[in-house]
Amino acid sequence: MPVAPANGIEVYYETFGDAGDPALLLVNGLGGQCLTWAEELCEGFVDRGFFVLRYDNRDVGLSSRVPGSLDVAEAMARLVRGEAVDAPYLLADMAADAVGLLDHLGVQAAHVLGASMGGMIAQQLAMDRPGRVLSLTSLMSTTGEPEVGQPRPEALELMALPPPEGREEAIDRAVVVASIVGSPDRVDEERVRSVAGAQFDRAFDPDGVQRQLIAIVSSPSRAEGLVGLRTPTLVVHGTEDLLVDPSGGRRTAELVPGARLELVEGLGHDLPVPFWSHIIELVTRHAASASAETRH
Repeated sequence: MPVAPANGIEVYYETFGDAGDPALLLVNGLGGQCLTWAEELCEGFVDRGFFVLRYDNRDVGLSSRVPGSLDVAEAMARLVRGEAVDAPYLLADMAADAVGLLDHLGVQAAHVLGASMGGMIAQQLAMDRPGRVLSLTSLMSTTGEPEVGQPRPEALELMALPPPEGREEAIDRAVVVASIVGSPDRVDEERVRSVAGAQFDRAFDPDGVQRQLIAIVSSPSRAEGLVGLRTPTLVVHGTEDLLVDPSGGRRTAELVPGARLELVEGLGHDLPVPFWSHIIELVTRHAASASAETRH
């Protein structure tokens, strides 16, 4: 099993393509295992000349679990009261995990594509270690500022549901979530069920997902750091995203100097097959442009 020692933990990873090609690091969203970046999507990037890396963030999949627990509702209440939250870790720690993975693989710098929480981690990585990020693509993500990128009420209700019990309930829950926050009329229920079942069989740990959520709500706003970012940045957001409002994407592009915003009509908080070719094209063109800027 390919596991990298990284930042004091072990990170499970998989690679696709030729290690001699430019690296593309794919960073998952909340609770998402590396399987959420489908093999066919990874191979699509390989066909465009990338060496693709997908991995499990800490606390999900086959990567290390991190001790510590804190109720999310309690954490939110403390934050509202202006009290400190003793989170097991923050997004900055998760960004450091990614650096450790790159170190293990001997990758000096990579193009980085992060979705949702993965976009937050990717932003933090570019802020903390700009020399390791050739280009940044922040997909369906936000800045950490409370005024933007907030979920709609129907999406917020999903996050308040108790963890599913058992495989079938986990699969059914995934379908419900996709039906509410997914791209309208583009949700492939059969694929959603297949991925959810595979993820459950591989690893199921609701406590780990809760710790990731606490890392999100406990981490400071990235606004100040994004203003100082000099990494070539592409911000992609779906017009139908109910979980992370498109205002989060607009604000990200507004803050990062020279960032380009691409609003994808009809895309929700998911990445269904009909949108793959467009996302691959956007990321590929952005990476090529960033590489050209570096050469000059």
